[in-house]
Amino acid sequence: MQMTITIATRGSKLALWQANHIKSLLESRHAGLAVELLVLKTQGDKILDVPLAKVGGKGLFVKEIEEALADGRADLAVHSMKDVPVERREGLALGPIPEREDFADMLLSTSYSSLEELPRGATVGTSSLRRQAQLLAVRPDLDIRMLRGNLDTRVGKLMDGQYDAIVVAAAGLNRLGITTPRMARLAPPQFIPAVAQGALSLEYRADDKRTQDLAAFLDHMETRDAVTAERAFLARLEGGCQVPIAAYGRVEGGMVTLTGLVADPDGKKIIRAERSGPRVEAGTLGVEVAEDVLAQGGAEILAAVYGAGVKA
Repeated sequence: MQMTITIATRGSKLALWQANHIKSLLESRHAGLAVELLVLKTQGDKILDVPLAKVGGKGLFVKEIEEALADGRADLAVHSMKDVPVERREGLALGPIPEREDFADMLLSTSYSSLEELPRGATVGTSSLRRQAQLLAVRPDLDIRMLRGNLDTRVGKLMDGQYDAIVVAAAGLNRLGITTPRMARLAPPQFIPAVAQGALSLEYRADDKRTQDLAAFLDHMETRDAVTAERAFLARLEGGCQVPIAAYGRVEGGMVTLTGLVADPDGKKIIRAERSGPRVEAGTLGVEVAEDVLAQGGAEILAAVYGAGVKA
């Protein structure tokens, strides 16, 4: 007897690739399972003329999808993990975390092969304050301009000559097979990625044991431990998109090393901290790195944005 489950997803090319990737893995693993897609438009997809940092709120790319889970229209959601707030919606649970794609950022251009090659005052497109701060810390002369839209839309604007360069996530480029004439990887130690960048998040109703059992095989423990540390760092900082926050966890044997960063948007003040600890204590490690960042001045940066809610 055939079983059917429904995956809720955004409608961008990248989101559909991710949902179809999980659909293929599920159907290959479970004979007789049919997976359908429910395509939804989120608030973040609708508001394209305002920088994300000014839209406000968390969960701009997941709220409508979580509503479909909660009311039973869908059984499983596939998100980009970096879009998923650390606060959980009641009745829903985050499930397996598949193996992570490339975590790094990529500088794309039609003419320049590196950040150093960009001419003085070059226009660089990004809607991420995290990317903006780290770019300006290295090249304060750059003209950072807003760039919103799906990945293929953003690359199209570069190719049309609207920017000298743009910065996007490497994972999306790899998944969609997108290239440009010039590409440079921006990675640690110089550039720290967004929390959980390159990782997918699977979400379902907390009481839906059938879907939990069907998806359990997708969990990749090294990715889970790294992302757990990163998200614990973000949670302690009560982080949203209004302030540049970055973190990268790497797993080696039984240990995880976490690098965390908080910066002001103009890149004039960058605070970093790094610690290592046992993988079984990944969440604790994330909190400890956040405490280090707060103690070094991160609390002042965050307070300037959030008010007095976050304390060292």
